[in-house]
Amino acid sequence: MPTIVHEFDWPDRVVVGTVGLPGSRTFYLQVRAGTRVVSIALEKQQSALLAEKIDEILDRLITFEGNPFSIPTTTPVELVDNDPLEQPVAEEFRTGALSLGWDPSTVQVVIEAYPLIDGDEDGDDDAPDLVEIAEMLLVRIPVGTARAFAKRTREVVGAGRPMCPLCGYPVEADGHTCTLPDI
Repeated sequence: MPTIVHEFDWPDRVVVGTVGLPGSRTFYLQVRAGTRVVSIALEKQQSALLAEKIDEILDRLITFEGNPFSIPTTTPVELVDNDPLEQPVAEEFRTGALSLGWDPSTVQVVIEAYPLIDGDEDGDDDAPDLVEIAEMLLVRIPVGTARAFAKRTREVVGAGRPMCPLCGYPVEADGHTCTLPDI
């Protein structure tokens, strides 16, 4: 069966947002073009790493002589998107792997997301390339939008439960018992 590719070349909107309360939030990468909306679930750590790597790519591109791609050093104010996710959120798949790239011909950051694939029943991981991918998300976003996406994603990730300054674990709403590591 051919892979279903949810492809967005110049989306109207691309954001990471959450559903649920801190401590039990589900993170989504949501893309919209016109009336077409695709939402895929991400782990919090995947969201944070995606934002970090996008900024790294953009920061590296700025260092090219003369900044030939006009990469913004900060988030363009007009591209800031603080709106909630489009409702209802219908999860296409849970993300297992992400790929990030750069297309100099269109001056866009390219995000590819692949679904989480359950391990082989017999534990044979020798042939992972033989797994057929049922669907994937392919998103191309301009550099200003990519900068705004990374900023918002960092804010969404940081809006969760506060971290204990002593042990580094999340502080729950009903309290926290800090267990300091052995020194």
